[in-house]
Amino acid sequence: MTQISPTVRAPRRRSRRARTPIVIILALAFIALITFLALFGEWVAPRGATTVNLEVGLITPTGDYPFGTDDLGRDVFSRTIIGARNALIGPLLIALGAFLIGNILGLAAGYRGGLLDATVMRWVDLMYAFPGLLVVIVLIGVLGSSYLLAVVALVVLSSPFDTRIVRGLTLEQRHLPYVEAARTLGLPVRRILFRHIFPNILPVTFANACLNFAVSLVALSALSFLGLGIGPGSADWGRMLAESRTLLFDNPAAALAPGALIVLTATSMNLIGDWLYDRLADRGRAR
Repeated sequence: MTQISPTVRAPRRRSRRARTPIVIILALAFIALITFLALFGEWVAPRGATTVNLEVGLITPTGDYPFGTDDLGRDVFSRTIIGARNALIGPLLIALGAFLIGNILGLAAGYRGGLLDATVMRWVDLMYAFPGLLVVIVLIGVLGSSYLLAVVALVVLSSPFDTRIVRGLTLEQRHLPYVEAARTLGLPVRRILFRHIFPNILPVTFANACLNFAVSLVALSALSFLGLGIGPGSADWGRMLAESRTLLFDNPAAALAPGALIVLTATSMNLIGDWLYDRLADRGRAR
């Protein structure tokens, strides 16, 4: 009987692993659509986000108004499209800021140890003691409602979670043979951290950044729902959800459309983060 060698079977296994699940394809397509709307929503939307038409008033979905209108006659479909910009930019800035701060502090604390590690971790413990969303609500209440303030506060409050994760991963890596070899060769610390250790922990940190994006999207939407984020009348999914909650029996689409987009965007980012973690981790093991 002829035996098939392992070298023949391996490409088939790799090709099966390379197939992208249909759920991930849909999630990537949805995030690509939201990104396109965030960049070009004002040109794609049939009407302006603040265009008031009292003659039309409150109506249910029609051919001209796919999601109907709100109580001021504003086109919910156009406002939903234009609102994608605020839904994408804020969480993206928070995820990127927490990613940069968390990775820099986590790598330094985990590799150096000593006083630096103790100082960083005491700051992390202090941030863990604060209820993040409540702290942002208090800051906005004291300093005034501001979308930028909410973004900056959430960056500061989210970065400790990234710092703790990166520190733990760095502690696992710093005693491995490849790090000891790099240290023996006299490579500078910066190169060891960012050229050797960081690529090996990137899958986890990237997946955590996608999770931060989803959590930040929900947090910013919650602040807008409470009237503490985007100003009144602005096209924002959280603000639209708050303004349309009284229209559930008159025009349900006015509230369901922005709410569904918040859920779908957050879920899609979580799915993409998990998928990329698996892909990057497999590539790292193969390397």
